[in-house]
Amino acid sequence: MGFDGERQQHDGGIVEVPSHAEGLKEERRVRAIDALVAAGDTLAARDLLPQVDRLRETTLHDAVLGYLAVVQGQPAEADARLSRAWRTVDPASDPELAAAICQRFVLHSLLSWRPNDLVHWADRAIALAPTDGPIATEARAIRGLGLGASGDITAGLAAYDGLTGLRGAQAHRVIMGRGWLSLAAGRIDEARTGLSSSLPTDFGGGSLRISAWAHAWLARVLFLVGDWDHALDIARRGLEIVEHSGMAFFVPLLEWTISQIHAMRNDDERAVASLQRGSSVSTDYLVMQLPSLIARASAAETSADYRGVVRTLSPLADRAPDDPVNEPGFWPWGDIYANALVMEGRLEEAQTFLEPQIALAQRRGDIVSLARLGLPLGRLHAAQGQIQDARRTFEDALHSIEGLPLEVDRARLWFAYGQSLRRAGKRRESDTALWSARQLFARLGATRYIERCDREIAAAGIGAQRGGQPDLELTSQESLVAGLVANGKSNREVASELYISAKTVQYHLTRIYGKLGIRSRSELAARYRESGTIAGEGDLRDSSAPDSDRERINADESGHSAS
Repeated sequence: MGFDGERQQHDGGIVEVPSHAEGLKEERRVRAIDALVAAGDTLAARDLLPQVDRLRETTLHDAVLGYLAVVQGQPAEADARLSRAWRTVDPASDPELAAAICQRFVLHSLLSWRPNDLVHWADRAIALAPTDGPIATEARAIRGLGLGASGDITAGLAAYDGLTGLRGAQAHRVIMGRGWLSLAAGRIDEARTGLSSSLPTDFGGGSLRISAWAHAWLARVLFLVGDWDHALDIARRGLEIVEHSGMAFFVPLLEWTISQIHAMRNDDERAVASLQRGSSVSTDYLVMQLPSLIARASAAETSADYRGVVRTLSPLADRAPDDPVNEPGFWPWGDIYANALVMEGRLEEAQTFLEPQIALAQRRGDIVSLARLGLPLGRLHAAQGQIQDARRTFEDALHSIEGLPLEVDRARLWFAYGQSLRRAGKRRESDTALWSARQLFARLGATRYIERCDREIAAAGIGAQRGGQPDLELTSQESLVAGLVANGKSNREVASELYISAKTVQYHLTRIYGKLGIRSRSELAARYRESGTIAGEGDLRDSSAPDSDRERINADESGHSAS
């Protein structure tokens, strides 16, 4: 392979391997390794190493072996080889080789999670390579990710918008990169579409490496939206690609999703096995370390081992606030860590940690990250006795992801909300929130959390008083609000008609969504169209509120922090 023409198309290689391989020269052997690595066949490239180990070390030799070290997850070897190649290359006389070295540094920077370096090397590669050549195009395909991870997702998405008219392998790279960035930006449906179309490699010389990235990130999307069986299937198919290609740095990223699902489904044996596989490969690159740490912390959180969460994530928390691992949207670990601090009673530490995390997410305008951080912040307020602030924080977080298919985040928020209310002595309110969480976890098949919800509900005691049946029917106030919203009225219009504030309308809507197991106004309208009533609480076609109901709603407003 690589010598007889079977691998003639290999986008991103330094040059194409000649079809006729008789009497191979040293340079051809090195270039053959480069072609195989570019095609994603790391195992075949590694098999050729004995043929080049004895050759004299040249700039090309260092560039290619540095590239191989990158895809094998060996950052120290990669950095040494690529740095030496860059020192010895002459961009003026050999711009193509110089551009290729820059592009290898782009991938090295991505796996090291140094987005500023990624953009720097991508710009150099683009400047040196032919404008429409594979090296420049691949650099542009990854550059958008670097911009996003540096704090400017808008610029990153705009960069992808400018990459049109591409076909084959280069389009494959661009679609995957944009899909990954869309996930970080909270554009879940867009991410799912893009990453799904990046899975196959049977068109136009698509890269196995790009396909592996797509499998890993699509599995994350499917986990978040609650399509867990599909997520497991995609992650396992990604592992098959890794096994056949030898690109071990993908293993922790793929096992992250697998272990998290098994842990939440209370399948400890499979969860532990997955965690062990994820940590069994060399994890020197940060992009390998991050998913491994988050997976272990998530498993500990699922088992209520909050001390274990803190211990696992402390290496990340010890990094500077402006470290790229804290960039919102890419690596969701901050909310898990802060939640564990609160649950361990380390309230001052939690507040100190949360403040810069929230401030950064606010500057970035990252709604999803702010909602996730709302979970530990709401818990913190409740633990400090600020129950009104806790209510407002949880309600705001739930409202902010209304309409987004983030089923796992929604379930976690309701669960934390219910726990916080119960521990603050608000048993009846906690019961409703916990049943909302239980409904969502049941839909996911998250057995471990269903059991935790049941224990919390039993501890609240309200379910026992009513015979253990969930009180998820809408109150008269909620039915009035639901009917008006289902008929297309805005919060402001509902508020005007019922003589309440728009924030109180949103408070009721959040509770309505939780009780009915829906997430948007359109789903509420669909429910209304199907039956004309919601949860048996009156005919919603009569949206006029009796004075007594208006009085109760206004009284309700004074007793709840609006969201």
